Amino acid sequence: MATKKITITVPEELLESIRSRVDARGVSAWIAEAAARRDAGEKLGELADMLETEYGPYDDAAYEAVIDRIAAIDAWHDERRVQETTKAEQATEARADRSEQAA
Repeated sequence: MATKKITITVPEELLESIRSRVDARGVSAWIAEAAARRDAGEKLGELADMLETEYGPYDDAAYEAVIDRIAAIDAWHDERRVQETTKAEQATEARADRSEQAA
């Protein structure tokens, strides 16, 4: 991503607090990340407002249904990861067995 140098003004206490927390990334990277998070949050709020305008406010039952669906998707992905790990482990064991038999 292209960057552009700007000048900003922040309270001294805030700047000192930021400086005490940053590592090699520096103050600019910390502030850029904070601004990106704020921007993403505001975009999400705009999306939520748009969806509420189009579909109406959500209710607790709809919210719970979405959370349940997400949990089901997560469980499905977890199961797939276990299956893929098991297959990989079995293939590794089979190669090791073949190597032992050949030796």
